Amino acid sequence: MSSELLREALTLDRYPRSNTYDQQWVVDNLMGPHPLWSAESLLQAMPLRPGMRVLDLGCGTALTSIFLARECDVDVWATDLWVDPTENWQRVQDAGVAGRVHPIRSDARKLPFAQGFFDAVVSVGAYNYFGTGVDYLPYLADFVRPNGMLGIIAPGIRTAPDFTPPPYVADRWGPDLCTWLPPDWWRHLWERTGLVTVETADFVPNGWADWLLWLQTCAKVGRGYEPDEHLLEADQGNLLGLTRVVARLK
Repeated sequence: MSSELLREALTLDRYPRSNTYDQQWVVDNLMGPHPLWSAESLLQAMPLRPGMRVLDLGCGTALTSIFLARECDVDVWATDLWVDPTENWQRVQDAGVAGRVHPIRSDARKLPFAQGFFDAVVSVGAYNYFGTGVDYLPYLADFVRPNGMLGIIAPGIRTAPDFTPPPYVADRWGPDLCTWLPPDWWRHLWERTGLVTVETADFVPNGWADWLLWLQTCAKVGRGYEPDEHLLEADQGNLLGLTRVVARLK
């Protein structure tokens, strides 16, 4: 697929900011659902102001960090355990945001930051891997100033997490998918701490369809992930999608 055809396939009116980026660059650095679409969906419910200090937790290849720095004029600490921060630093420099994005290698449970340092925390496609315990939000909130914001996008389901997976899901439903949770589950988990007010807990509009389009397009250039593609095709948006949760510290 040519770069022009790739751009056409991944240009959607509902993501005007993402449309301005080189889609080949996004594909070359992919990890999970389209990171810029997810970040743009999060910004629709979580406006960031210029000059904010933002923790991008589980940033992967730092594409979301670069996007936030460019689009919102914020300073971003691009934090990930698995991706080499030197590689992320090269991407940051190439993107022209070396003064705004600061790559860090850290475990999400051993963060090296000062209390109250951040104005906001975002996590795109990662929070479900480390944040499902009742103790995690209180830990994370300690790094955010009062009235600061927390926002996540993560794979999710539309039903209670103790459901019996339908046949088309059962073969794929392993331990990793057990962290795909519904918006209300996250709302309850966060609000029971008494530390935050949840302002948004919903499914990203068109999240299932956009995720499937992304996987199908990546497959055409040899970068797909068949297990998730087949799962989403079988589901037809009945059960699966992308959960969005935004909260403000009290």
